[in-house]
Amino acid sequence: MGAQKRLVVIGGDAAGLSAAAQARRLRSAEELEIVVLEQGPEASYSACGIPYWIGGLVADRDRLIARTPASFTAQDITLRTGTRAEEIDLAAGTVTVAGGERLGYDHLVVATGGRPARPPVPGLDAAGVYGVHKLADGADIRAAIAAGACRAVVLGGGYIGLEMAEVLQTRGLDVTVVLADPLPMAQLDTDMGERVCKAMGDMGFDVQTGQPVREIEVDADGAVAAVRTDTGSYPADLVVLGLGMGPETALARAAGLAIGVTGGVDVDRTQRSRSHPEVFAAGDCAQTFHRVTGEAAHVALGTHANKQGRIAGSVIGGRAARFAGVLGTAMTKVGDLEVARTGLCTTQAEQGGFDFRAETIEGTTKAGYFPGAAQITVKVITDRGSGLLLGGQIVGGPGSGKRIDVLATAIWAGMTAEELAGSDLSYAPPFSPTYDPVVVAARVASRVEQG
Repeated sequence: MGAQKRLVVIGGDAAGLSAAAQARRLRSAEELEIVVLEQGPEASYSACGIPYWIGGLVADRDRLIARTPASFTAQDITLRTGTRAEEIDLAAGTVTVAGGERLGYDHLVVATGGRPARPPVPGLDAAGVYGVHKLADGADIRAAIAAGACRAVVLGGGYIGLEMAEVLQTRGLDVTVVLADPLPMAQLDTDMGERVCKAMGDMGFDVQTGQPVREIEVDADGAVAAVRTDTGSYPADLVVLGLGMGPETALARAAGLAIGVTGGVDVDRTQRSRSHPEVFAAGDCAQTFHRVTGEAAHVALGTHANKQGRIAGSVIGGRAARFAGVLGTAMTKVGDLEVARTGLCTTQAEQGGFDFRAETIEGTTKAGYFPGAAQITVKVITDRGSGLLLGGQIVGGPGSGKRIDVLATAIWAGMTAEELAGSDLSYAPPFSPTYDPVVVAARVASRVEQG
């Protein structure tokens, strides 16, 4: 048996720990020592669940922790929380942590995650302004609500913005959503975003669109008092940042790893750095590619992070593996409204050089006569001529959102609208009309294509 090698992983969440666990499955502790460095106090937790803990739907913070440090110890994986990596020396093959300790590595996985967007706005660091990125953020927002906060301003109308608007309203706060974009959910086409915006207004949210934030106004004690835009000032006891995520690559950049056009670490399909083959990167810090266009992409989702980490761990462990790309499939909800998308929107299709068409249908989530049937809107985007499915969007009541997985699967498999229209989907009145709305949308698209 050869000398023991060492894998160092920087980042103890989805991508990093998936890489560590998969490498351990393939290599024994005698063959490979695994050390995971996590700068925060916790590892392996669901950041996506933080809004629902704030809203009280998840009663206990610890329910968001997927795996405890003891479970990694049992796998002979050394997890060091509260340990910040300060420097990577690619030439020497070392990582320096806070305090000056240097760890040598044979393999390195950079899984530093994402960085919440923070525009250069005066007052953004004031007391009462919160992110939704760490468990500590959730604890701080819960404490502010318990202390009597009544008015909240949510900055941003993406997934986190919508989720936080809902849970804060559920907790009894008056909620204003302020966004620079003309509509919430910029990942949707305008007609679908307008449906989301109207529904939010009907739910009692004050949605202020097309208003970049100019200043967070503070009181005499330095605590947040209002959010000011060019149009007005919106009083607030707390402000939540939901402005999106970018790749956290400061450590990688400083070390000299190649950075891609999206700002993420440039990797090949095995998650290996294109500039330094002994280094891998996975998750929100890494650049990936879109399965439909083949173009470079950055999509910050835990689904991708887990898969990319597993691929890096497989390759390090000696098993061939390749990442298959992303479609950007995602969904969220605000109140009873479910919102989902996959593949290309019309803007992306146009930018990708596709000759495309888009068809939209209205339907119900169940048989129209069945109690609880809700409205659903399905939009499909196809390649003109071939009928190949390029993208899909869904906005509707309870039971709408998960239907996006049918469209995602069809796009992933390279199906045409005609093929999806002829597919054998399930039917029962409590779940769907005789023809599911996704099939109806595909059928309309294929008929238009056929003239």
